[in-house]
Amino acid sequence: MQQEPRDLGLARTSDEPRADAVGGVISQLLSFLRALRASPYRSRLALLAIGIVVVVCANAAGQIRLNVWQRDFFNALEQMHVPAFMAQLLVFALIAGGLLVLVVAHTWLQEMVKARLREWLTHDLLDQWLLPKRAYMLGFAGEIGVNPDQRIHQDTQHLSELTTILAIGLLQSSLLLVSFVGVLWVLSEQVTFDLDGRSFAIPGYMVWCALAYSLGGSLLAWRVGRPLVALNAERYAREADLRFALVSVNEHADGIALHGGEADERRMLDEPLDRVVTMMASRASPGSPRVTAGLRSWCRSWWRHRATSTAS
Repeated sequence: MQQEPRDLGLARTSDEPRADAVGGVISQLLSFLRALRASPYRSRLALLAIGIVVVVCANAAGQIRLNVWQRDFFNALEQMHVPAFMAQLLVFALIAGGLLVLVVAHTWLQEMVKARLREWLTHDLLDQWLLPKRAYMLGFAGEIGVNPDQRIHQDTQHLSELTTILAIGLLQSSLLLVSFVGVLWVLSEQVTFDLDGRSFAIPGYMVWCALAYSLGGSLLAWRVGRPLVALNAERYAREADLRFALVSVNEHADGIALHGGEADERRMLDEPLDRVVTMMASRASPGSPRVTAGLRSWCRSWWRHRATSTAS
C-alpha cells in the first residue's frame, strides 16, 4: 500500500479560477489511478472492469440485433407471411432472453465494482489517515481536517458509487452512439427536403439532429447543474457535522444524564440540524443564489455570443 502523502487537491475552494479547478480534478484523478495501481486490489477490480466492458459490448450488440429484428418482424407482418412471423417470434424470445441475462449480469457486476472500489478506497484512506502522528496533525489542517472519520465513511461511498455509475454510463452511451450512428445514417441518407421549390439532401441528417439534441441537452444540464456541485459538497460536510454531534451525545449519555444536561444538548443539536436543512432547501430550490447565478451567467454568455454573431 502506498504510504506517501498524496496531494488530492481537497483544499481548493470554489472561488479559484476555472482552469485551476480543472487542473485539480485531473490531479486528483491521476493520484487516484496511481494509488489504485499500487494497491493489491487492482487485479480484482481489473477483472470486474473487464467483465463490465464485455457485458456492455454484448448488450450494445443485442440492442442492434433487436433493431434489425424489428425491421424483419414488421416486414413479415406487412407481407402476412405466417412462417416468417412465427420465426421472428422465436428470434425475439432468444434476443429478449439474452438481453435479460445481460441486464442481470450488468447489475451484479456494477454492484460488485461499487463494493470492491469502496473496499479498496476505504482501506487506502485508513492507511493514510493512521500514519504516525497523521491523525493528530490533521486536526490542525483547518476545514479539510474536520471529521475525517465521517468523511472516510460517507465520501468513499459517494465516490465509489458515483464513479462506477458515471464510468459505466459513459461507456454504454458511447458504444450505443457509435453503434446507432450507422443505422441513423443509412435511414436518412436518401431523404430529400423541399424548400421554395428546391430539393436538397442533408447526408445523414438524423445523425446531426441527434448529436445537436444530445449536445444541447448536455450543455444546458451542465450549465444549470454546475453550481450544485459546491452545494452537494457543502451538504455532505454539514451532514458529517450532524452525525458527529449525534455520536458525541450518545458517547457522553451517562455524563449528560448525571448532570441533567439533556435540555442543553437538545438545544445544541438544533444548530447542525438547521444547517443541514438550510443546505437541502438551498440545493432543492431553483431560485437559490448559486443556481440563479449560474442561470444568469449562461444567459449572459448566450446573449453575448448572439450579439457578436449578429454584428459580424
